[in-house]
Amino acid sequence: MAVKDQEKTAFITPFGAFCYVSMPFGLKSAQATYQRCVQNCLHNQIERNVHAYVDDIVVKSREKETLIDDLKETFDNLRVY
Repeated sequence: MAVKDQEKTAFITPFGAFCYVSMPFGLKSAQATYQRCVQNCLHNQIERNVHAYVDDIVVKSREKETLIDDLKETFDNLRVY
């Protein structure tokens, strides 16, 4: 979530004011925002070695020797975003 958008999620408790630093899935269109982000992050891997679902990312490999490389590629792409 962008820093400028964090204040839009602010709420008050007896302990003080807080705001979300990541998107809570109770917000309207949060799932669509998440799905769009994952599609952008992993666009070059989807259907090759990644399946992205609404609440899950599955990394797959044809050979067990390449699984670590596929995971590294996935985490590297996610870190960019």
